[in-house]
Amino acid sequence: MKPFASRYLLLVAFSLLLGACTSSPPVTEAPDTRGPAIAQLEQSLASNELATAEDQLATLQAQTPNDPALEPYQRQLAEAYLRRSQIDLQKGDVNAAATALSRARALMPKAPALTGEFNGAIAQARKIELDKAEAALQAAETKPAAKLIDPSAESTTLQLNINDIQQMRRQLDAIATDVVNFQCDVTVQVPRIDDYPWLANLLAKRVKKLDPGFDLKLRKQILRNVPAQVVLTPRKS
Repeated sequence: MKPFASRYLLLVAFSLLLGACTSSPPVTEAPDTRGPAIAQLEQSLASNELATAEDQLATLQAQTPNDPALEPYQRQLAEAYLRRSQIDLQKGDVNAAATALSRARALMPKAPALTGEFNGAIAQARKIELDKAEAALQAAETKPAAKLIDPSAESTTLQLNINDIQQMRRQLDAIATDVVNFQCDVTVQVPRIDDYPWLANLLAKRVKKLDPGFDLKLRKQILRNVPAQVVLTPRKS
């Protein structure tokens, strides 16, 4: 009986060992993080949050390099940057348009035809900007310096020295020059009504001598408590 019992126990042990070897623990699947990440990318593209979308796309591409499933998102992002470039260019923001175009080109370097048209338009816009800046600089260099007024101010008030005729004449000479050079309207403020005609006449003669075709606009104000003075207001272009 002993040999039989020993064989029986050996068979049981072998069965238990075999069962332990064949019953492996269940495999736990890794959580799907790619799906939510792609959903966030799609939401950023739909919201036109291009910088955020670009960062999200770069993260996905780093996790799975050369994944063809990400190529449509890359192209969609590049096209969104192209649209932004076009809008910025229409608004006259050349720098922003150039920045958006550079992002589009970086995202699809193998498709230069899609960016070539915008690139030419931006180059033309930059040339126009440079031409305008150069013209403004030349105008500033050739424009005479102001004698009495502050050209950047809304208006300049100048008190007349009517007690010193020679000094007042020199004042009126300088005022007339500024009126013509900076296209000023003139308000003559005097404490008495009788003071206005002769001051206005003296100034008008000087302006006409400098520029016979100048459209001098004179306005009278009677202010009892102020000395005789003129207010020069450059015309807005």
